Amino acid sequence: MIRIGKKKSVFREYFEAICVAVILALFIRTFVVQAFKIPSGSMLPTLLIGDHLLVNKFIYGIRVPFTGKTLVPIKNPKHGDVVVFRFPKDRSIDYIKRVVGTPGDTVEIKAKKVFINGKPIKDDHAHVSSPAVLNAKASPRDNFGPVLVPKERIFVMGDNRDNSYDSRFWGFVDQRDVLGKAFILYWSWDIDKPLFSIERFTSIRLGRLANLID
Repeated sequence: MIRIGKKKSVFREYFEAICVAVILALFIRTFVVQAFKIPSGSMLPTLLIGDHLLVNKFIYGIRVPFTGKTLVPIKNPKHGDVVVFRFPKDRSIDYIKRVVGTPGDTVEIKAKKVFINGKPIKDDHAHVSSPAVLNAKASPRDNFGPVLVPKERIFVMGDNRDNSYDSRFWGFVDQRDVLGKAFILYWSWDIDKPLFSIERFTSIRLGRLANLID
């Protein structure tokens, strides 16, 4: 005699499907890709306020959640990468900046110009909005260093060089706190416009959608 198993209830089927979907979403968010939005202008003109982007969390290796310890190393952040990381002064906040210095580099800034290991770098993404050059005693914005980037640390700066709170002011980023590399824009609009308004809808920047982040 063939015994027919008890049919699952509709509620149980939906519950199991939802659980699987939640687990899969958490796995992807933790290890593969995560969405972030840009709330400030520190990366102008590369990233605009209101840009929404995806961050590749797998590119620098598989890491233990919360500790940042690398289980399977793949590669380290390199010069020019746009990375999202936990802010060293408050790890509950995520920052996004561009990698300027990697372990072993000597970083120096002279009159807004960045030098790595004594040589000026090609800095195509840097945006300078003020012609004024501040003395190093007044601010590290325009004249800084030289400093040696320690092992397992990186030196980061915003592309909007005159309006970015970055490694010039608060120091290095531990590579364990790097969440991933920003790689594509999936949405962009003016967040200063009222939500659910015609103004917000018409502010959508269609030309930025699906743009790769360089």
